[in-house]
Amino acid sequence: MMRNQQGFTLIELMIVVAIIAILAAIAIPAYQDYVIRSQLTAGLQEITGGKSTFESQVIANSATTFNVTDLGLRSPTPRCTITMNPSASNGYIRCTLKGNPAIANETIEIARSSSGAWTCKVSSGVQDKHKPAGCV
Repeated sequence: MMRNQQGFTLIELMIVVAIIAILAAIAIPAYQDYVIRSQLTAGLQEITGGKSTFESQVIANSATTFNVTDLGLRSPTPRCTITMNPSASNGYIRCTLKGNPAIANETIEIARSSSGAWTCKVSSGVQDKHKPAGCV
């Protein structure tokens, strides 16, 4: 009489472990890139809210001295430390990032030119693939 085989053989288990290892090797770097991009985008979001108030302080109030709290922003936040330069010609709102070691202490900022145009800039230590859309 033959017995029914029960369970898995060692080779079957080794194949499953190998497949899981290959999938993890592909997924972990992609996940890290996703986390870095999301932290940069969150930092940009933290400072973007102060742009309209910055504009009104400079244009409507002709103010040259105001601070982050005057813009309705708080610093530090869990994502970044916010600083700024209240100037009509070369003002900026900057976020010094916290979080993933690949971007910790890097900066993302929105800068105002003398013509009133705003641009997004990311410090040179950040890879292009991680930068939010529209940031240089």
